[in-house]
Amino acid sequence: MRCSTGYERCDRTAGQYAARYVEDGMLVGLGSGTTFYWTLLELADRIKGGLKMKGIPTSLATERLAFEWGIPLASFDECPRLDLYIDGAKEINPRKEMIKGGGGSFLREKLVAEGADRRIIVVNGNKRVLRLGSIAVPVEIVPFGSEWTLAKLRDLGCKPVFRTVQQQFVVSDNGNYMADCDFGPVPNPADLHRKVKAITGVVETGLFVGMADEVIIGGESGVEIWK
Repeated sequence: MRCSTGYERCDRTAGQYAARYVEDGMLVGLGSGTTFYWTLLELADRIKGGLKMKGIPTSLATERLAFEWGIPLASFDECPRLDLYIDGAKEINPRKEMIKGGGGSFLREKLVAEGADRRIIVVNGNKRVLRLGSIAVPVEIVPFGSEWTLAKLRDLGCKPVFRTVQQQFVVSDNGNYMADCDFGPVPNPADLHRKVKAITGVVETGLFVGMADEVIIGGESGVEIWK
């Protein structure tokens, strides 16, 4: 199920479908990205229609949209567990392993995902791959000693580049630098994640393993669901 044209339509199809999983009284982890945008918009419409729920946002951008659209928010201090987590991905393989973090929110996304009883991933059909690695793996890095950390990443065989905009470092919601690391094909995402995380100065990676219970894939003819 691919999207040869109309990516937005495929994103909307998957995103809106995922909102059906939210029931009255749920505490929901709110992801980010172009597909989840439609989930958030659909939830806002359902709340106007009477749905009672609260969300924990994974990014400042999602938090701003939720506030603007009237979606009630909560914090981890209020509720130690979430009923549901919904988010997107940049790439996902048949084992439901993912690369996330195009927007730089993957540390918070992992924290929220690990606190949820059920995790739903929404993507359009073009995000589905047989093997991860056609895009770079995002890595969040502490600013202090960041050049040293980048050198250690290079020793793992990747081509790391600091993420910048107009020659300024892109800073995550947590105040850290972002590096996009091109490893090429990633046959074993779990092993690569462990190796990168072992480097002092690395905060988190955009490799997500074992964090998708169900995947909703939007295509031009509807949705496909991986359970």
